[in-house]
Amino acid sequence: MEPQEVDFAHTEGAAKQRREKAMGLARYVWDRGISGQELLDLTDGTLRKLARAAGSNPPSTMETWLTVVELLDQKSAWAERHPDHPAATPAHRDEKIMWVKPPIVPWTS
Repeated sequence: MEPQEVDFAHTEGAAKQRREKAMGLARYVWDRGISGQELLDLTDGTLRKLARAAGSNPPSTMETWLTVVELLDQKSAWAERHPDHPAATPAHRDEKIMWVKPPIVPWTS
């Protein structure tokens, strides 16, 4: 009988750790006013820097970042339903420019 192969990346424990990491990243990203789509548009290098700034080791797969996007979408929906709640406003929105650069509008002569 051959030993059964285990996909350690998809065990219950790994899923729990991935979710915990995603929650920490989502808190950091939310506080900077970065949307899920803006997060997905960032380069891999910027995502790694963002994770480090959040105090986390960068995720090794996109799966964690997709969980972050889901959490951001949930938080945004909650914030829309509770606009007067203090947690509905990102605390460090002014830091968004460090991660998401506004589009450059070409000027015409």
